[in-house]
Amino acid sequence: MDLKHAASVIRRAREQGRDVLLETEGAEILSSLGISVPQSVFVKSSVDPALGRHVSISSDRVVVKVISPDILHKTEVGGVRIIPNDKKSIVTSIAEMEIKFKSARVEGYTINEFISYSPALGREILLGMRWTEDFGPVVTFGPGGVYAELLAKNLIPGREFSAFSPYAGREDGAVRIEKGIRKTTVSGIISGEFRNQEPLAEMRALVAVVETFLAASSKLMPEDIGEFEINPLVISGGRFVALDVLIKLRNPGATRTEAGRPLEKIRNLLEPRSVAIIGVSEKMNPGRIILQNLISNGFERDRIFIVKPGVENIDGCRCVPDVAALPERVDLFILGISASQVPDVILDTIEYEKAESIIVIPGGLEEKQGTESIVSEMNTALAGSRNTKWGGPLINGGNCLGIRSIPGRYNTLFIPGYKLPMPSGKTSSLALVSQSGAFAISRMNKLQNLNPRFTITVGNQMDLTIGDYLEYLSDDESISVFAVYVEGFRPLDGIKFLRAAERIIASGRRVVLYRAGRTSAGARASASHTASIAGDYPVTREFCTASGIILASDIEEFEDLVRICCQLGARIPRGRRLGAVSNAGCECVAMADNLGGFDLAVFSRKTDMRLKEIFKETGISEIVDVHNPLDLTPMAGDAAYEQSIVAVLEDEGVDAAVVGVVPLSPALSTLAAASAHKEDLKSPGAVASRLKKAWEAHTKPWVVVVDAGAQYDQFVAAIEEAGIPVFRAADRALKIFNIFCFGKTG
Repeated sequence: MDLKHAASVIRRAREQGRDVLLETEGAEILSSLGISVPQSVFVKSSVDPALGRHVSISSDRVVVKVISPDILHKTEVGGVRIIPNDKKSIVTSIAEMEIKFKSARVEGYTINEFISYSPALGREILLGMRWTEDFGPVVTFGPGGVYAELLAKNLIPGREFSAFSPYAGREDGAVRIEKGIRKTTVSGIISGEFRNQEPLAEMRALVAVVETFLAASSKLMPEDIGEFEINPLVISGGRFVALDVLIKLRNPGATRTEAGRPLEKIRNLLEPRSVAIIGVSEKMNPGRIILQNLISNGFERDRIFIVKPGVENIDGCRCVPDVAALPERVDLFILGISASQVPDVILDTIEYEKAESIIVIPGGLEEKQGTESIVSEMNTALAGSRNTKWGGPLINGGNCLGIRSIPGRYNTLFIPGYKLPMPSGKTSSLALVSQSGAFAISRMNKLQNLNPRFTITVGNQMDLTIGDYLEYLSDDESISVFAVYVEGFRPLDGIKFLRAAERIIASGRRVVLYRAGRTSAGARASASHTASIAGDYPVTREFCTASGIILASDIEEFEDLVRICCQLGARIPRGRRLGAVSNAGCECVAMADNLGGFDLAVFSRKTDMRLKEIFKETGISEIVDVHNPLDLTPMAGDAAYEQSIVAVLEDEGVDAAVVGVVPLSPALSTLAAASAHKEDLKSPGAVASRLKKAWEAHTKPWVVVVDAGAQYDQFVAAIEEAGIPVFRAADRALKIFNIFCFGKTG
C-alpha cells in the first residue's frame, strides 16, 4: 500500500483547485493500494499521437471513457462506450464525445481494457468508504452496479450490506470482515452457496481487498478524502477488478478536534458533596422543585447554596448575591435560568473557578439564531479553562431535565411528584442515559418496577456526550445494564460510544440502544429539536451488531429489553433447550411457532414420571399428558402449576423456560380479594405467590406470559413485584427472550 503516492495524487488535485478526483487519478490511487484496475491509455483528444498505444491493451474490445471533473456519472450521459479495439473505432468514438461534451471541462479520454464478466446479481460489488461525523471512517460492502440502490432498499435489512470501522469491532480485522461479508445476500453468490453454483472467487481474496480498503480509510480520512466509491468492483476470472471509481476530497481541518474533557469530574457531577442552584424562586418554579427534591432526597441543607440576591435563605439553604460570592468551589452548579442568562453565568463560573460541574437546564443556546457570539465566547472560555491546572468545569446539557442520581442524593427532573412519582424500592443496576428528557421520564413512569441508579438526560451535549458517560460509567460494576437513547452523536462520539460499549459487553454486562432519527423525516426533526445531526441508522445497526450492542427496533421493544435485562440479570441459559408450560392449547401452539433460536427440550424420563405423578395427585391425569410445550389445560389449579413448573425447571435437559398463565381459568386464584368470589391473588397458595417461590428457588432464566386484559393487571403486578419478567402475549415474550439470550439488532 503506497500511501505516499496516493497523497501526491490528492495534492496535485488540490493545487488545481479540484475537490473531486478524475477517474484516472482514482485509478492511480487504487493501484497504489494494490487493488486491480483495467489496463488503460490516456489521450487528450481524437488526434492525440498517443492513440497508437491502444495496441498495448490485450482485450478484443475496449472501453472508451470521457474524463471530466464535471461528469461524475458517465454511463448515464453517454460518456462510456464499448467498442472494437481498433484505431478507427476509437478515434470515431472520441470525436463523437468531443462534440457531445464540448461545453464541459474535458481533460481527455481513456482507452481501457474490456474486462469480461457477467453483470448478474452478485457479480458486481459496491465497495465504498465515506467520512461520517459520528463514527468517522465507514467502509461499506454490498451489491453494486446500476441497481445498487434498488437492491439495498429491497433486500432484507441486515443482509443488504455490511459496514466496517477501523476503530471498532470486538473481533480481529480479517475475522470481522469475513463474518460481515458472509451475512450479506451477495456473499452467498460469490462463495457458491446456492444450488449447482461454483464459487466465483475465493473468500480470502475478497476479505483481503476489503481489509486493504479498511486500513486505507484510517490513513486517508478525514484530512484527505471524504468519499471513495468503487462501483462496480467485478469478479473476472476469479479476481476482483475495479471498473469505476469516484473520489471526493475533504477540506483539511474540517473535523474539529475537541480538547479533552476532565471526565474524572463526572464523579463530582453524579455524586456531589456540595451543590449550588441559580433560578430558585420564592414561589414554586422548576428551580424551587429541584431544591425541594435535593432536600427530600437527604442532601444536607448546609451543603446547598442558592445564587439569589436580596434573600438570606430559602427552605433553610443559604443564598448568595452572585456567582463570585459562592463560599467555595461546589461540585455541582445547577442552572435553572433562562437561556439568555446562561452564557454570562458560565463565564462567571469559569472566571471565579466556582464549580467542578454544571447542569444547564434551558435550551435555545445552540438552536436559536442570534446567540452565536455569546455562545462562542462561552465555548472559548470553557476550552481555555481546560488548559489550566484546575481543568475547568464539565457541562451537562443544555436543553435537558438534568440528572437523577441515587448515590448523589439528588434529582433535577423538575416534574412535580404528583405528576411523576419516582420509583422506589431497591436500586436497580441500571443507568438510563438519554438525549431526550421527555423520553427518560416517560420510560421511568412506564417501568415503575425499575429504579435506575442513574437517570441522565444530556440534551444538546454542548460539552459532555453520550460517549463520555458510557466511558466513565463502564468501570462502575454496580451498573449491569446501560439503557441509551440517542438522536444524534456529537462528532466522533459514536466511536467513543462503541468502544465503551464493547468494554461493558466484554465484562458480561448489557448495552441496550434505541436510535432515533432513523428516517430522513426523523433525522430532520431531531436536528431541529436538539441542534444535533442524526446519523445513518443502517450504519448504526451494523456497528451495533459488530460490537454486541442490543439495538431496539422500536420504543416498546426498548422498554421490554431494558426490563428483561434488569430482571434476568445474570440468569444466562447454558444452551438453547426450552421448556414451555401453559394452561391454554392455543398458547402452546404460539410458543412452538415462535421459538426463534430455541429448541424444544426433550424431557428426561425422570421428569416425565414426575409430571405424571403431579397430574395424578392434582386430579388432572385423565386430561393432561406429558409434552413440550406442556398443556396443563384450564383444569390445572395453583398447586399443579407450581409443581409442574418446578419439575420442568429442574430437568437437566432444560436451559430456559416460558410459562403461560391464562388467568381467566376458575381453577386459578388470580383476582384480588373481593366479596363476589373466594379468590385472593396474594394468598400464599395462589399461583402468583407460588411463581415467586419458584423464581427464588431456581436460577435458570424464565419468563411469564399473562394473556389477558386490564382486569388482571393486579395479578401481573404481583408477579412483577417478585422480579419476574411478564409479557402479555406469547409471541412477544419469546421475541424478547430470544434477544436477551442470543442477541439481535433492530
